[in-house]
Amino acid sequence: MKIVLGVTGSIAAYKAADLVSQLVKKGHDVHCVMTQTATEFLTPLTLQVLSRNPVLVSLEDEKQSWKPGHIELADSADLLLVAPLSADTLGNFANGLAPDPLSSIYLATKSPVILAPAMNGKMWQHPATQRNAAQVTEDGCQFIGPSESGMLACGYEGAGRLVPVEEILEAVESQSAS
Repeated sequence: MKIVLGVTGSIAAYKAADLVSQLVKKGHDVHCVMTQTATEFLTPLTLQVLSRNPVLVSLEDEKQSWKPGHIELADSADLLLVAPLSADTLGNFANGLAPDPLSSIYLATKSPVILAPAMNGKMWQHPATQRNAAQVTEDGCQFIGPSESGMLACGYEGAGRLVPVEEILEAVESQSAS
């Protein structure tokens, strides 16, 4: 299965390396797309090596070709998986904004979409974030998580953590089987 993995700006971005590695071991063709803020937590090179595919970060990355790479990825994806999903990117998705390649792919793809949020619990529970989550759910996205409890990077205890990589893999395999 061809999976476009979106990685957004969250401390949980480091878990994307394990996720990519596991998906490739299971035989999936993984193409990573990172937001600029995700690169503050994890380098594109790490995901490029693990996925064995170029990583798209900016629309500037597409200058070598006449064909828009983000549209090609949107068209060819069997699944769009975003893990971790930040509140910022969720807001872009819910409001039809496309300031980066990942949001552009989201707007252009016809493939199923699985979202795995990771953010501070107060951010996750904010009415605006919940409205955005409700909107993308209505638009057909499937959520996995966030975890309901646990220690967050900010020192708070509560909801907001990225679900374990194993649970994300199960959701992908379930999607693959359908």
